Amino acid sequence: MKIAVLGTGGGGRAHAAKLLELGHDVHVGTRDPEATLARTEPDMMGNPPYRQFLADHPGIHLHAFAEAAAAAELVINGIDGANALKALTAIADQLADKTLIDYAVPYLYGAQMEHPWPTPFGTMPKLDPCDTDSLAEQIQRALPDVKVVKSFVTQEQDTVVNPEAIAGGDHTMFVAGDDAEAKKTVTELLDSYGWTDVLDLGDLVAARGMEMYAHMHGAIGMALGMGNHFGVKIVRR
Repeated sequence: MKIAVLGTGGGGRAHAAKLLELGHDVHVGTRDPEATLARTEPDMMGNPPYRQFLADHPGIHLHAFAEAAAAAELVINGIDGANALKALTAIADQLADKTLIDYAVPYLYGAQMEHPWPTPFGTMPKLDPCDTDSLAEQIQRALPDVKVVKSFVTQEQDTVVNPEAIAGGDHTMFVAGDDAEAKKTVTELLDSYGWTDVLDLGDLVAARGMEMYAHMHGAIGMALGMGNHFGVKIVRR
């Protein structure tokens, strides 16, 4: 399948590498390909320059966002939450009639808060939107011709593409969306990643819960010690 991954951070790299390994035709989108290829220093998360990533993964194609989306049948959104809506709206024509998997968290960094949450890494960012809306729903309203599915967001992306790294894969991934066939496509991709427990949460409104879970995920991560990845298992009666 021709699949676009929008974003060149650690999460996008994890998906691009795994999809290539699985035999897909992988097209990565970035804001400015020339600028991305010109970087010679690690990014803010310590990832090596993207030119090195491409050299290590021959066969991945790098484009601007629009060209990557146009080349694909399925699109994975790894653009940061603060910029995702604007970036995706700008390429609406290239996304039309396609399934878009959104795993962005709508974090607002540097926001003034009455009761900030201090962490060892600075103040926990604010979720915006929250409670009465979600980023995934905003994307769906802005792009009515796109089939938006929220998934991947409750895990580190390295674990999404390799669930067996945690408890041999015995944990749960979630999907939510308004189009049944689109959710089926996403579930099949998760199956190919190695997920054996995928729970359909229903319509896209459930993305609110997945996005808000980001704070809980952060709290658990800090309690366990950052870098100690974990999974969440839904235990049925």
